Amino acid sequence: MATNSSAAVLPRTQQEWRAALASLPASPKKIPAFFFGHGSPMLAFPPTASSPFDSILSHMGPNGSLANFLRDFGPALLEKYNPKAIVVFSAHWETSGERVVTDYGESNPLLMDYFGFQKELYELEFKSRGDGVLSRRIVELYKEAGQLARTTPITQSRGQDGRGFQGPGLDHGVFVPFRLMFSPTFTTIPIIQVSIDASLSPQANWKVGQVVNKLREEGVLVLSGGLTIHNLRDFSSFSPDGAGKAYKEFDKAVLDALSVDDAEERRKALLALPQHPSFHLAHPRAEHFVPIYVAAGAGDDGEGTKAKILSAVYGCTTVAFGV
Repeated sequence: MATNSSAAVLPRTQQEWRAALASLPASPKKIPAFFFGHGSPMLAFPPTASSPFDSILSHMGPNGSLANFLRDFGPALLEKYNPKAIVVFSAHWETSGERVVTDYGESNPLLMDYFGFQKELYELEFKSRGDGVLSRRIVELYKEAGQLARTTPITQSRGQDGRGFQGPGLDHGVFVPFRLMFSPTFTTIPIIQVSIDASLSPQANWKVGQVVNKLREEGVLVLSGGLTIHNLRDFSSFSPDGAGKAYKEFDKAVLDALSVDDAEERRKALLALPQHPSFHLAHPRAEHFVPIYVAAGAGDDGEGTKAKILSAVYGCTTVAFGV
């Protein structure tokens, strides 16, 4: 497998990921599309809180490597690209047979789609706004591509197939990391969320991303969030200190696929990852992994498409496509 010469240095420390972020081209004709590790509600734990899963908290909590990366990631995106808007996809919003696009107007509500945490996590705030014009444009782009699409008003129910919670709003895969990346009050740039394809097909979700590719040359930042390791049946999987060999082998396989220099070979390597022997251990259900295909599709500029790993923090890889 031919790899990028830069793949030998995988950014896992703050010094390394800051160097990777600094090397992103500023003010390009097309903003890259990004897959990022969006973490979990643990990112918003009160700093003094304890947990029966302290090793996970030390990795994915408010003082862990992921949180520290996100605090560097967001400001770098704003400084490099000065985006007109943000379009975001999350592992926590799937729809079957159609794309649904938020259209909440001047105040995006929050969907606290988690349970069993301390009361502070249900008092979190993230103030942001939408943009109805952009929401409707995104719907039209999907329709032009032959995909059913519609906007969802504030009264629309967000639950599906009996999973999750009923109610509208940006889910925790958006507002929890965005509070760290940007600010608890972030109203200068509109945020639109789009659902991923509930088939969880890599190819289908690649196509979901391809539809919004053209927005990148219009100054729109496309982000797609998930995790490269996500097994709620085995909490040891979330920490490099506790994860077994199979999890680490899959984490490495993802990094190896993203490091392939040739665009077509990289695409093949990424699409082959669900056949990896450890895939179903790392992802008993694939909803946290398929957002990487949305980002790859959004950043797919053809034969010369480049990808750049910005953070190789275990289980929380962040990568730019279309650099």
